[in-house]
Amino acid sequence: MSSRKKWDLIFKAMAHPRRRQILDALKHHPMTTGKLCSKFRDSDRCTVMLHLGVLEKANLILVKREGRMRWNYLNVQPIKEIFDRWISGYALPSVELLMRLKSDLEADACRQDAGEH
Repeated sequence: MSSRKKWDLIFKAMAHPRRRQILDALKHHPMTTGKLCSKFRDSDRCTVMLHLGVLEKANLILVKREGRMRWNYLNVQPIKEIFDRWISGYALPSVELLMRLKSDLEADACRQDAGEH
């Protein structure tokens, strides 16, 4: 699969609010499909299964079958890749700016203390 197609699938999957709610529900522990369906009573099982299919195709969830049970696990790797590629690069200049501001404020405080004595 091309890199572009991979990103398109991930962003398409995350674009829908219900799919983001499903990812949030899986954040702390895996859940069976039945448990997930019970959390979203305003959607029928078929709709939740369609959303799970989109998330699985985008590799945002991993599925393990145990008999009749289907366990859904959050796969954080694609989310980390989004952070690494797009978010962290934008955050670094802000962190550097805050470090310079802190340093400047500390230097000003030292100069003021020196002037008072």
